[in-house]
Amino acid sequence: MRPPRLRIAVVGPCASGKSILVRRLRAEGWDARMPAQEHSYVPDMWKRLSQPDILIYLDADNETLRRRRPGDALNDAYLAREREHLAHARAHADVILDTTHLTQEEVYQQVIQFIREKMLSGA
Repeated sequence: MRPPRLRIAVVGPCASGKSILVRRLRAEGWDARMPAQEHSYVPDMWKRLSQPDILIYLDADNETLRRRRPGDALNDAYLAREREHLAHARAHADVILDTTHLTQEEVYQQVIQFIREKMLSGA
């Protein structure tokens, strides 16, 4: 069964799991996008670029983000700036997931469950 044409945007700080989730959603036929809000000074760039039906915010603690990207300079100040750029998206997110202790599969399953519940509720 082909997924409905809902547009899904996934935002969050670097190494929170956005790329992996978007690739998986696309592979399953979903219209998923990653607007790179964490790098934009325009607070609602996520909305302008994606115009999503569903906005998903992924996050993780700083230590986990650094462990996932050991070669990047993800110091606390850098991650704080990213989260400032993401504040508007976080405030408007349909779902916020802390991926610190979740596997890629668990993140995917929780997102799919949320999407299906949202579709069933007609919201």
